[in-house]
Amino acid sequence: MAPTSTPQTPFGRVLTAMVTPFTADGALDLDGAQRLAAHLVDAGNDGLVLNGTTGESPTTSDAEKAELVRAVVEAVGDRAHVISGVGTNDTHHSVELARQAEAAGAHGLLAVTPYYSKPPQEGLYRHTVAVADATGLPVMLYDIPGRSGVALGHETLVRLGEHPRIVANKDAKGDVGAASWAIARSGLAWYSGDDVLTLPLLSVGAVGVVSVVAHVAAAEMRSMIDAFTSGDAAKALAIHQGLLPVFSGMFRTQGVILSKAALNLQGHPAGPLRLPLITATDEEIAVLKQDLAAGGVHL
Repeated sequence: MAPTSTPQTPFGRVLTAMVTPFTADGALDLDGAQRLAAHLVDAGNDGLVLNGTTGESPTTSDAEKAELVRAVVEAVGDRAHVISGVGTNDTHHSVELARQAEAAGAHGLLAVTPYYSKPPQEGLYRHTVAVADATGLPVMLYDIPGRSGVALGHETLVRLGEHPRIVANKDAKGDVGAASWAIARSGLAWYSGDDVLTLPLLSVGAVGVVSVVAHVAAAEMRSMIDAFTSGDAAKALAIHQGLLPVFSGMFRTQGVILSKAALNLQGHPAGPLRLPLITATDEEIAVLKQDLAAGGVHL
């Protein structure tokens, strides 16, 4: 069973979009995934999002996705929410992945906006409802127009929020004003999908974050959110400002590349990447070390 949740925080407050560890020869590292998941939960995460962009979902097979969910649920499923990304630009395939994730033991689903096809809002709505109707699991939307090519509109978010199993949105739109409008009207639990915008989004009603930076700074992200929710905005701001070098440093190139570089530097399971992503260069790693040190992250 997943940890207790509330309608306000259906998946907790701090979740890491977890990388998928691979062995040196590029195979799925299930033992490493279990060890990394345990480390991340010990560090302060309420949940883990698997099989997302940061998990290199475009280059893992359906079978690998299911194996990863089973392994992580076995490792931490009694003390953290395990959410599986199931979004594709093929509604039928997304429905299959949703059912597979449920069978593998996932506690929730992450449904990214269909990418590349750039469907109209009605197509986005029907696609997402089909995924939500496929299982009994709660669904977190993932609105990231920079990758998908099309955003979920205000009214679409409100309509989707009426579905009993669509309970949250991971917002990587980068528009605090749009988020403010949708939070006020949709009833969805709002999670920041941009680490640097977590505090601004909290100020307009978000409840937490699905983070990349929390691979290395989960305790700090939790402290920032706890400070804000307890009414200490000054402390939250100080933590946010202290993390600015990490917020920028982890994204100087593609986020998965530097997340795995940081984890490998710390001795945690991560391993290489699958093409078309490539391992960080020596120069990128040197700059990453400086960025993390400036933000108080120890390697």
